[in-house]
Amino acid sequence: MRRGLRNVFLLIFAAVVAVITLFAAVNPPTTAYMIAEARRLGGIDRQWIPITEVAPVFARSVVAAEDANFCLHWGFDMEQIRTAIDGGSLRGASTITQQMVKNLFLWQGRSWTRKALEAFLTPIVEIIWTKQRILEVYLNIVEFDEGVFGIDAAAHAYFRTEPARLTAAQAARIAVVLPNPKGRDAANLSAKNLRWAEQVADGAATIDRDGRAACFEVENR
Repeated sequence: MRRGLRNVFLLIFAAVVAVITLFAAVNPPTTAYMIAEARRLGGIDRQWIPITEVAPVFARSVVAAEDANFCLHWGFDMEQIRTAIDGGSLRGASTITQQMVKNLFLWQGRSWTRKALEAFLTPIVEIIWTKQRILEVYLNIVEFDEGVFGIDAAAHAYFRTEPARLTAAQAARIAVVLPNPKGRDAANLSAKNLRWAEQVADGAATIDRDGRAACFEVENR
């Protein structure tokens, strides 16, 4: 009985590792959430784009806004988790890797089951993928507006430009919609969110200077 359960677990684990390894090199075609939104809306706007064709300031802006220590942790930012627990909630403690895992492999909504699976998958992804790959996939599958997925669609939808041509201000504006993509408009932010965008722009410049962007920056650009 125990041997049978162990074999089942090993098979499941091997399958999980195989899928994660596959997506380290193959671009994921879609996600469960994209499929659900496409059915609900009658279609979505999304086009995959390699990170080499995204303005470096945008990648830095997203990291500054979502997970400034992205290059320093192994999938879990223990300092942010402790801070969140001290504040009475774990909201805001998820890293970019955790969010990427949730969006690509799991489902939306809050449940202990999803969080447990997220915690299980996150370190495996960190071991197999590079930080640059984690960020590249995240930027291509995350929702930036209703039915708008990935930075290529977002850059065109908000500012009618290519991701490579985004300015620092535009990059910061798009980055601040991520916590609430259906409720924020990067082209028409509230005064509060405009101030937040300015802070994100400053943060992007800071992590560029202090080396916290080194793990995902594309060389020889």
